[in-house]
This record gives sequence, C-alpha cells and structure tokens, in this order.
Amino acid sequence: MDVEKIFGSNAGKVWKSLNKKGAMSATMLAKETKLKITEVHSALGWLGREGNISITKKKTGLIYSIC
Repeated sequence: MDVEKIFGSNAGKVWKSLNKKGAMSATMLAKETKLKITEVHSALGWLGREGNISITKKKTGLIYSIC
C-alpha cells in the first residue's frame, strides 16, 4: 500500500469518527478509531490541508471538529 492510500484511509477514519461523534481531542480520536496517535496526527494534517477540520484550543488541549 502506498503512503497516500494509508494517509487517505486514516483521514477517512478520523473524518467519519468526527462526523459521527462530534468534536474530540487527538487522544480521543485514537481510541475511537483504534489508530496510533501518530496516525491520527498525520490524518489530521491531511484533513487540515484539505480544509475539512477546525481546531479549538481549550485548557485541556486541542479539540478537532468537522468544518
């Protein structure tokens, strides 16, 4: 499997989770999607590059949601 397919697939898992469950942290996304935290971060980067997520800074950390 090539890198774009891996990152794209992980981005799809993260997007679906955010769409279904709503805003959450990267740690919560890792638990929800069963991806490693590094895979979640790369997926978030992919989605961010496409303009598909927004980031909110909270006291507890960053929260990601669908735009």
